[in-house]
Amino acid sequence: MKFIVNKNDIISVLSNIQGLTGRKSSLAITSNVLIEAFDNKIKFSATDLETGYRGVFPANVEKEGIIAINARKFYEIVNNFPTDQIEINEEEEQWIRIGNESVEYYIVGMNHVDFPEIEIPDEIDFFEIESQTLKEMIEKTIVISHTGDEKRAHITGINFDKHIADDNKFLRLASTDVKRLNLVTYEFKNQPANYNEEQLILPKKGMSEVNKFLDNEGLIKTGFFKNHFFVKKDNESIVIRILEGKFPKYDTLNNIDEEFNIKIDKIKFSMLLKRMSILTSDKYKSVVFSFSENKLTITATNPEIGESKEEFEIEYNREEIEAAFNPRYFLETVNMIGSEKVVINIENNQKPCKVFGEDNMDFLSIIMPMKM
Repeated sequence: MKFIVNKNDIISVLSNIQGLTGRKSSLAITSNVLIEAFDNKIKFSATDLETGYRGVFPANVEKEGIIAINARKFYEIVNNFPTDQIEINEEEEQWIRIGNESVEYYIVGMNHVDFPEIEIPDEIDFFEIESQTLKEMIEKTIVISHTGDEKRAHITGINFDKHIADDNKFLRLASTDVKRLNLVTYEFKNQPANYNEEQLILPKKGMSEVNKFLDNEGLIKTGFFKNHFFVKKDNESIVIRILEGKFPKYDTLNNIDEEFNIKIDKIKFSMLLKRMSILTSDKYKSVVFSFSENKLTITATNPEIGESKEEFEIEYNREEIEAAFNPRYFLETVNMIGSEKVVINIENNQKPCKVFGEDNMDFLSIIMPMKM
């Protein structure tokens, strides 16, 4: 195999697949990127056995072939290569020369026959969605991470919910770690064909890889086939294995009783949360929210460091409420809200607090109180 490629055509994809090739799996070859050269094109394939990537890029192919090469070292070589044009040549069995007239590397590859096949069947019923829309939805759900030893699908995954109501078609993404839940809803302006109600759970780490692949403009196609989820654009595709399990029902959680709404300036509230987070730690994560007449008082107490308190004017004329929350959850939520004012919907210190933007509820965060 021998081809010449422009580094600018492949550098971003080599960077993006590092998350896949850098994960440990039961097969050593998954630390490699598979490169196929044919018809003045090269095809890159990468996988961690749960998520697979495939992309086709232009190249000047002198001799067709296929190689598997360490993805991290190949990326570092390409990224630091002094010229745009790079020649890749398999000179002898599994030894690959990368270079030009003045720079050259010899890297040993692996047997490409051992590389897992990444299948993208023709039978998929794709529907289109704006790339930026899906990107923003994923970002608002993968922010909720999970501990490494957590195995439950609804904790390790994101619920991908194709929902239809009153003949209107929606896509809803939900993510939880039990302590909180983020729900993002998108209503299709142009009603897609082949859109049936279904729910499935997709791994958060796989959706994180999809997020790297999405642009801020244009349309992408998504669809399901058997136990896999597919995302496709012009020359690139990602496939994710669907998790087995059921996501908790959340339909009633987004019912909002406006009687319990409290509106707060987003920027001022964000700065307040940052200040009150200074004294928190992994051991002492909570701060106390005290709602009283036209006033919110937040108190942070950390026996190992000290304590802090700040008062904030709000419109509030109900019974006093005192509840403990993790301020990081509020801060992450507030930073993802586009409205100038944030709405905190809190009934008492036993029920979850709901946070959303004043202008819309396309993004809703539900945060559980902590023990005081």
